[in-house]
Amino acid sequence: MRATTPGRRGTRAPAVIIALGAVAAAFFVLPLAGLLWRAPWTSLPELLGDRDIRAALKLSLISSLWATALSVAFGLPLAWVLARMEFRGRSVVRGLAILPLVLPPVVGGVALLLALGRTGLVGRLLDSAFGLTLFGTVPGVVIAETFVAMPFLVLTVEAALRSMDRRYEDAASTLGAGKWLIFRRVTVPIIGPSLGAGAVLAWARALGEFGATITFAGNLPRTTQTIPLAVYSQLQREPGGAIALSIVLVAVSLVVLVTLRDRWWPAG
Repeated sequence: MRATTPGRRGTRAPAVIIALGAVAAAFFVLPLAGLLWRAPWTSLPELLGDRDIRAALKLSLISSLWATALSVAFGLPLAWVLARMEFRGRSVVRGLAILPLVLPPVVGGVALLLALGRTGLVGRLLDSAFGLTLFGTVPGVVIAETFVAMPFLVLTVEAALRSMDRRYEDAASTLGAGKWLIFRRVTVPIIGPSLGAGAVLAWARALGEFGATITFAGNLPRTTQTIPLAVYSQLQREPGGAIALSIVLVAVSLVVLVTLRDRWWPAG
């Protein structure tokens, strides 16, 4: 392993750095190796063919994509406001926007339940006015996943907006382009790689969400049971099924992240 710099190529890294790096890599590799070692390979097709598991796989894909779309639709404007506008309380808004990053997911689920649940602050109004109840529904799953996923996109995009060269926007403005046109044709393409990276991070977080989903939407098979919730249920009844689902979740996430890395992250 060699550490290179723009001015000096081929410089050997100190042995202690190599050793610590190897330990760090092993820390991530060993748990995956444990999954592969205990995987019930012979019965894997049968386990994945179970109706509840197939329903969980389908729901996870649909809900995580919806959560990602909502994160982009609402997180991109929020990131722009936080990066470009000066207003009183901006630091508070930023703190609230990224709070789910450090908040225990179960606590987030409780907060959502008290706000949007049937007897919650807003939920009771939705129930009385429209008969809308989010608990035990797919929209409830999407909302829980969006709550924990959107901060990843906001944080990534805000950093990109703060660091981008604004001269391109100024040039477009002098040529007569309106603010909305500049945003669509200049700003978004420039921050495109960061926006893509934030969207992928949000999707991966939504796909693996557990605490907020089970607290706010429940763990109902074929209704609100996503892959992580199915892993939890299978671990109590059939460990082999839990391992099989874990492998699927790891494989899907790893393939997507590795495939898109060269497109949305700087090459390393």
